[in-house]
Amino acid sequence: MFQHGSTRRTAARRAGLVAVAGLSLALVAACGGKDTGSGSSSSASSKGGGSWQVGDCGGPDPKQAPDGYRAMGCDESGATFKALEVTSAGILPGSVQCPAGTDLMIRVSVSYGSSKDKPKGSGIPTHTVCGRNLSGDHPGDAGAGGGQLVKGDCVSSTAQEVACASAGRDAFKVLDLVKEKEQCPSGTTEPMELTLSIGRPYDVICTEPV
Repeated sequence: MFQHGSTRRTAARRAGLVAVAGLSLALVAACGGKDTGSGSSSSASSKGGGSWQVGDCGGPDPKQAPDGYRAMGCDESGATFKALEVTSAGILPGSVQCPAGTDLMIRVSVSYGSSKDKPKGSGIPTHTVCGRNLSGDHPGDAGAGGGQLVKGDCVSSTAQEVACASAGRDAFKVLDLVKEKEQCPSGTTEPMELTLSIGRPYDVICTEPV
């Protein structure tokens, strides 16, 4: 819900599941500007055990298609993304903020025992991996229309992220993301005050017309 001209809501992510060396990885692929509702789960294998580290790569696992992934060497032909940052899991939606340029988010969960006896998506969240595509396709870049909302992105009049290159006349450029509209920078003509979301680091999208 939003108040005309002020309160907007941004959209979330596409989801999938990944497992690495006994860990279940819930893939929240932020490759679009809205929540596609495609959450599903699967398991995958790792290249050698252990937890994710910055610089690790991963890619689709054909044994767990269509939404399974596995860790692999960055020089392997099947690798599609690299970990930019590894941070806390974040239980609440929107509480984890990945660095600019993040194309997809991976929630890592510890899963004990045989995966055959557990429902998909089960496990204890431990941390989040912020990944960037190895290809030239980077929906998480500012203005590209995907990923988490960052400065330089564009949003519709209802605060839905859109690609700046194809934004219509009723779209707005994001100048900053702040807690109070009084903190918006000069040039802000349309501060969009979001509805309350516990854990989100900002409550107002400072924008100007595209």
